[in-house]
Amino acid sequence: MPMQRGLLFPATAFCLAAFALAPAMAQRTPIQITADLTDAPRKLYHAEIDLPVQAGPLTLTTPEWIPGTHMPAGPAEDITGVVFTVNGKPVPWRRDDVDLYSFHLTIPEGVTTLHAHLDCIVTARVSQKIAVLEWEKLLIYPAHIPVREIPIQPSLKVPAGWGVGTALTPLGAGPYPVPAAGSITHFAATNVEQLEDSPIIAGEYFHEYALAPTITPRHYLDVVSDQPEDSKLRPAFLAEVGNLVREADALYASHHYNVYHFLLTLSDVAGGEGLEHGQSSDNGVGEKGFADPVHQLADADLLSHEFTHSWNGKYRRPVGLYQPDFATPQQGAMLWVYEGMTEYLGNVLAARSGLKTQEQYRDVLAFTAATLDYRPGRDWRPTEDTAVAASILRGRNQTWANWRRGQDYYFEGELLWLDADTLIRQRTNNKKSLDDFEHIFLAKGGNTGPLIVPYTFDELVQDLNAVTPYDWAAFLHDRIDNINPRADLAGIDQGGYKLVYKDQPNAAERTMSAAGGRRGGGVECWYSIGLRVTKDGTISDVRWNGPSDKAQLAPGEKILAVDGQIFSADRLREAIRAAKGTSEPIHMIVQADTYVSAAEIDYHDGERYPVLERVDGSPDYLDKITAPRTTPEKVDEAKSPGDEAAQ
Repeated sequence: MPMQRGLLFPATAFCLAAFALAPAMAQRTPIQITADLTDAPRKLYHAEIDLPVQAGPLTLTTPEWIPGTHMPAGPAEDITGVVFTVNGKPVPWRRDDVDLYSFHLTIPEGVTTLHAHLDCIVTARVSQKIAVLEWEKLLIYPAHIPVREIPIQPSLKVPAGWGVGTALTPLGAGPYPVPAAGSITHFAATNVEQLEDSPIIAGEYFHEYALAPTITPRHYLDVVSDQPEDSKLRPAFLAEVGNLVREADALYASHHYNVYHFLLTLSDVAGGEGLEHGQSSDNGVGEKGFADPVHQLADADLLSHEFTHSWNGKYRRPVGLYQPDFATPQQGAMLWVYEGMTEYLGNVLAARSGLKTQEQYRDVLAFTAATLDYRPGRDWRPTEDTAVAASILRGRNQTWANWRRGQDYYFEGELLWLDADTLIRQRTNNKKSLDDFEHIFLAKGGNTGPLIVPYTFDELVQDLNAVTPYDWAAFLHDRIDNINPRADLAGIDQGGYKLVYKDQPNAAERTMSAAGGRRGGGVECWYSIGLRVTKDGTISDVRWNGPSDKAQLAPGEKILAVDGQIFSADRLREAIRAAKGTSEPIHMIVQADTYVSAAEIDYHDGERYPVLERVDGSPDYLDKITAPRTTPEKVDEAKSPGDEAAQ
């Protein structure tokens, strides 16, 4: 499909447009909203909202298209208990017959304030000790008005003793971030667009850590956990996150926030998350996710990925992904920049800051590249279509996922931008790199507060050409719009390595397996017999046109026996090894629904696991890319750096 084209939208022009909106917003009376999370342990949030109104018909709405989710993910079905009143008397309402996110009312004569009460049933990102508020769960506001033009004054109530983490600015010198029991924390007025972009975490076991104190604006890591010891983060991990702030400062050469808060939940109950916001990020991992380097590796790039989005995705955003409200559908074209470049830069920053080692970076990259190279769906679906179709590909089951393709714009984008980075280095004798592009592309307008500056494909090409002249339009078109049966491995090759397959997993894969792994104890035989198998023998996916596909196996079937013995992960691996160099197939007995059948897999090349191997005599660009740009922070294991006691 053709790339989205259009006129350039310079940062200066957009800034003028944004400032021009300020008087219009100032003339409106702010909505007053108080979010009540005191019922969070019972999976309920509440809101009391006062909306300025005038007599006559009124349509109110709740958010549908949430920035960063790339799909209509608004929680309309969970918003309940909706009651509108004027002076304590109910006002009738009717949901729109087509737009189910909208409510129609008629405001009586002489009325200037409408009160709304609503509840939200919350089943994710909440536990007995933790609550995460993404404001779309409680927002209601006038429809058909750009959300950046609607002023709103937020307040918050949390369970007694719970601390609060957010980038919102508290009013006065109150008890924030640990409010007094029963008190309400009031925040400075903002607009609906920015409020939706300013989540809150709250919890009984709360800590706030200051990071990289020499960097301005200020940066904080706010953490809540289900167990009191988990929120007392390791000094080494805190030092690495401080390094991340310094490395991002060097890479992006700008800031587009007034303050930044990494919001982190550590819980096996509240669920995982990684959602970007302009002045903060909502990050959720398991209870022990950052407890030690072994557990950390699986999520080592989470904070760096979401932090990068403050520049790429929040400040700079493809024109089709920025809409004036949360009702207009977002267009996924160029998500290979929004998410793909962020995937690349997030992993690079994780390595530069020490959240993962350079070797671990290469090992994980090998897995990424091999997965994409063994993605048969690329025979029919170009990468751009995975972006355009993002809203129907997210959250789908994994049955035949390799043939359908999923959100491949993340990792296809990672390989593409590695290709671009190493190509720039190659063409300039390593005097320039993608870092120089980021200094142009992500720093336009210099340091700003939270702001959105959309871009087009043409501007992207123009900024790449400003680094080094090349036919960048053709470069991008070939990799994104065309059918490419093989993954883009040029960046690995130009970086001084090559993708090879060995009979043992690389060190990073072994580390992640020791910590629960990508497959939770399952079997990785994707590059050999073409199966992904869970710990109990259930087939989660079958590689299209691979050996197991030709043996007529299917996702959802369960392997009962291998070569005459009861299934186990070790037994399956042994069978693959034993078949190497022979003519005897691997014999299986599988269960599909209530039926049992036999299958024979004709495969004889042994186990295969992806590894990056250094090419002697070639430029080591891959290692140069992941080398630190700043001086790493020294770690005092006896003291957590930057720990700020709850105020």
